[in-house]
Amino acid sequence: MLKLHFAPKSRAIRAAWMLEEMGLAYELVSYALGDPQMRSPAFRAIHPMGRVPVLEDGDVRIMESGAILEYLISRYGGSAFRPDVDSPDFPAYLQWMHYAEGMLMPPVNSYMVETFFLPPERQSEVHAKRAKKLLGHMLVAVEAGLEDRAYLAGEFTAADIMTGSAVMSARTIGVEMSELPQLTAYIDRLSQRPAYIKAAAL
Repeated sequence: MLKLHFAPKSRAIRAAWMLEEMGLAYELVSYALGDPQMRSPAFRAIHPMGRVPVLEDGDVRIMESGAILEYLISRYGGSAFRPDVDSPDFPAYLQWMHYAEGMLMPPVNSYMVETFFLPPERQSEVHAKRAKKLLGHMLVAVEAGLEDRAYLAGEFTAADIMTGSAVMSARTIGVEMSELPQLTAYIDRLSQRPAYIKAAAL
């Protein structure tokens, strides 16, 4: 059986969401963020950096959330979640699969470091505000990508799990979205998907 190493409120939710969308059975191994167990030699043998997600499938072990999604689609027949390469939606799919980690998550990470992970005496309000402002600029492209469509690559795809989860993270840290109506409606649509509700509750 598939095994997912998971922590709530982390990128691991993407893998759980994909598994739930595809209706695949899996074993969940859950940790709290910062759990000392994740720094143990046993866990570092699974993920050298002591992080989640990690998907185990027999002898296969994959650590990156986007790679996990692509693996599940390719190995377990999830073609409904990725446009065919000949589809006019395929380029958009590729773009938004990678936009999450390439553009959205770096400022999210910077903001979280400056407001949560660093001790108070080392935190920088200037850097935190800069990260949040940059993230707001990056969201404008997602707003434009949703013009006249409900999802980023036509129908709902794994790209919506990747970029959608990053957009949700942006809202969680308080990025202003009042002037991004497509984006706020998009978040509402994603939040109502049964598979997302199940993954978010893990």
